[in-house]
Amino acid sequence: MLLILIINKQMSRNTKQKTELENDLKRISGFFTAEEFHNHALKRLPYTGIATIYRFLKEKTKKRELHSYMCDKRTVYSNSSNNHCHFICQICGKKQHIDIRDVGSIKRNIKGTICHFQIDVTGVCERCREKS
Repeated sequence: MLLILIINKQMSRNTKQKTELENDLKRISGFFTAEEFHNHALKRLPYTGIATIYRFLKEKTKKRELHSYMCDKRTVYSNSSNNHCHFICQICGKKQHIDIRDVGSIKRNIKGTICHFQIDVTGVCERCREKS
């Protein structure tokens, strides 16, 4: 009997916590990391562990309710299905976000539908080109 009460208490706590996390997720715009989301969640849910955040984000990504990208060898998330693209200077290493909207040539080579995409473009930035 005690075991059932403990399990039920944990399930209701997790449900409330999950609901709060979903509400927090709706308030975030742009790209964010798990750590940033964790810090945001701690304001309302002070005993939330980072492992809980990772499980929550993984579940949301798996259900395609959240989009994930790689940025500086870290996973970043977004509520929108925007693209995540970078221009990286091969001389100074500076990385900047760029917006690529026309993906017509990519779409023509894919038989399915594109949800979101990530592209890294490498070259020489204007400042390094002017120094040469």
